[in-house]
Amino acid sequence: MARRRRRLTKKQKMTLKMKRKLALLFVVIVLILIGIIVRLVYINRVSGERYTKKVLSQQDTNSMVLPYKRGDIYDRNGTVLATSEKVYNVILDPGVLWENHDEDPKKDYVEPTLQALVTYFELDRSELDTIMQEKKSSHYVMLKKQLTKEEVEEFEAYEDERDDKGNKKHRISGVWLEDSYIRRYPYRSLGCNVIGYTVSGNVGQYGIEQKYSDVLNGEDGRSYNYLNEDLEQEKVVKAATNGENVMSTMDITLQEIVERAIADFQKKYANAFREGDGSYTAAAIMMDPNNGEVLAMASNRHYDLNDPYNVVLNGLFTEEESKNLSEEERLNALNELWRNYCISDTFEPGSTAKPITVAAALEAGVVHDGDTFLCDGNQKIGDYTIWCSKKIGHGIIDLEGSLMFSCNDALMQIAAKLGEENYSKYQNMFNLGLRTGIDLPGEARTDSLIYYSRENAPNERLIMGKTDLATNSFGQNFNATMIQMASAFSACINGGYYYQPHVVKKITDSSGGTVKNVEPVLLRTPISSKTSALIRKYLYHTMYGPTDANGNHATGKAARIAGYAMGGKTGTAERIPRDKTNYLVSFIGFAPADHPEVVLYVVVDRPNAEKQSTSSFAQEIWKNIMKEALPYLNIYPTEAIPEDMQEEVAAEQAAEQETEEEEEEEEQQEEGTLIDPQTGETVHMPDPETIDQEDDSVLGDSPVNGNLLDVKPGNATEEDPEENPTE
Repeated sequence: MARRRRRLTKKQKMTLKMKRKLALLFVVIVLILIGIIVRLVYINRVSGERYTKKVLSQQDTNSMVLPYKRGDIYDRNGTVLATSEKVYNVILDPGVLWENHDEDPKKDYVEPTLQALVTYFELDRSELDTIMQEKKSSHYVMLKKQLTKEEVEEFEAYEDERDDKGNKKHRISGVWLEDSYIRRYPYRSLGCNVIGYTVSGNVGQYGIEQKYSDVLNGEDGRSYNYLNEDLEQEKVVKAATNGENVMSTMDITLQEIVERAIADFQKKYANAFREGDGSYTAAAIMMDPNNGEVLAMASNRHYDLNDPYNVVLNGLFTEEESKNLSEEERLNALNELWRNYCISDTFEPGSTAKPITVAAALEAGVVHDGDTFLCDGNQKIGDYTIWCSKKIGHGIIDLEGSLMFSCNDALMQIAAKLGEENYSKYQNMFNLGLRTGIDLPGEARTDSLIYYSRENAPNERLIMGKTDLATNSFGQNFNATMIQMASAFSACINGGYYYQPHVVKKITDSSGGTVKNVEPVLLRTPISSKTSALIRKYLYHTMYGPTDANGNHATGKAARIAGYAMGGKTGTAERIPRDKTNYLVSFIGFAPADHPEVVLYVVVDRPNAEKQSTSSFAQEIWKNIMKEALPYLNIYPTEAIPEDMQEEVAAEQAAEQETEEEEEEEEQQEEGTLIDPQTGETVHMPDPETIDQEDDSVLGDSPVNGNLLDVKPGNATEEDPEENPTE
């Protein structure tokens, strides 16, 4: 018998239908969740780290910049010329302090923190209270800046003081010391034109500070706190990258010698003919001719690198004058002070350019050693009569004599043989009219001042007139800078090699490791070693040569230093307007004569004298520098003393002997003695330890039984109531 099928009621059918729908919905939800999980796993695997960093970066609760240390600048021997000294800014966080404020004094942080700030940093309490009220939500208020380590160490010690259990004793919060750096120059103004200075933000101004600013600067670091995935605060520190150091070619001892000689000259001739210093400008460059390294560079324009904007400190104006200055007047005066005369100012060099003209003519083969010239005092060039420095003429002189006696007439004849095109070619070979490319900012352009163009082709360098050629031959009617002349002259006497001048020797990292050596750059060889050797011989005789049959004297004798073989050339250039009153005089020379190790170029613009047109002013500075520099450079006398220098040497030796005796006398003076300035006798002073200074009886005038103490002969002494020719 067949089993009867059970029939579902209508209600049961509806229930079953709902269950099926719910099951389907559940399956759909499970599938969606599975899809989401799969997607999350995929995202986490592919981009999880990136999103984690993004989330954590948004949870940053405290971030602080960690400043880098700007690199140091050294001289060639490792002496620090510029450094960054760590200083500290005192920062207050009022927001944190208010969070830690409590009515219970034992739990409060505000009062003890503010009191510590007043005690250790001499801050005004009323000002602190005002800050706390007006900047309640602020987390960064600078209270003091650029404090030294000594100025903050007592506060740090107080803040870190702990009890026996290792807990902090003082409730200090919301204060921290922010690291910072301040640029310091230990030698103040020494070498200022080469070193330069920095302004806010480690921006270099002038000198090495500007040229190598990117090298000296580093990269700031950062310290920040964040909440991790467990909502715990963690700290991350990205350390700062310090700047690299620059070792210069400068020698601070030579720089000091040069600057002292210039300062002595300016003082010696101050107010000699007109009111003011010994000259408008006196400057010097010392170089190694064999690689282009600048050893010293200075002028009478100098300023304190630690305070370059102070017009009073730097001698531009008095305190009273500075009060009435406009900002424009102040800046104009400072800009003139900051200029590096040796590379930024141009002038007509005068006769120091003659060795270059002679070297070019020898190299071109238009003149030869031993050629002779007649100097009758002038040359007629076109419509002009151009005079020699000796208007009565030098007579017949040879090629060497053209430099020895500084004969303009002979130089004009030599330049005529060389011709305009060849002359321009060799000017270019010696880099005259072109920037040297020295690694200092502010080098002047002189191309528009030396080359001559056709009227219808202003951009075409070449053609110059015969008058231009004649005057250019002896250093007039074209401009140059000191660094151009020193570099060109070096190529004349070093074997014929033109090196690019430079002031940086090496770059090192913050730990002292070498990053880069700055190698000498040989740009060209304008002349041969044979020509260079002849120029050295001619310039040696310019200083040491005998008087010739016509009574002509070597022009560089005033710069000689007894016992040394050197070479050099004088220079006198008439300034525009050419009214026979204002001159720029100079001297450039080298030592030793056979193998030059050092070149020194000295320029004096308008010396303070009635007659300015004598190079003896420049020779005086040159000689005073080289007297000290040569022994320091381990270059010692090798020659017999010339007869005409015997008296000079004897006088110097006598003066040295007298100085030594005075020093010995001072050293031998016994401790506790003084020299009586009236009698010269050595007086033994009373020993304060053996005298009761409270006891009046030792004075010799205390009453004894109503009478004065007798002073017997030998016990006391009654007091006496009275009291070279410039070259």
